Amino acid sequence: MVDKTSLFNLEDIDAGMIRTTLTEVHDALEERGYNATNQIVGYLISGDPGYISSYKDARNKIQEVDRAKIIEILLKEFSKNSK
Repeated sequence: MVDKTSLFNLEDIDAGMIRTTLTEVHDALEERGYNATNQIVGYLISGDPGYISSYKDARNKIQEVDRAKIIEILLKEFSKNSK
C-alpha cells in the first residue's frame, strides 16, 4: 500500500467556487431578461443586492462570496486571458 499525500490549492478551490457562483448568477439573470453583466457590475460597485434577482436563489448565492474576492478573480482571469 502506497501512502500518498494529496496537495490542493485553496486558492484554486475558491476561484472555482466563485466561477461557478458567477456563472449560476449570470445565467439566472439572463433567464429573467436582465443584462447580466450590467447587473453584476452594479452589485460589485455598490454592494446593493437589489441588482441581483432572487430568481434561482441568485441573490443569496452571490452574497455568500466576498465582493473583493469576486473582483480579484475577475482581474486574474482578465490578466491571464489578455496575454
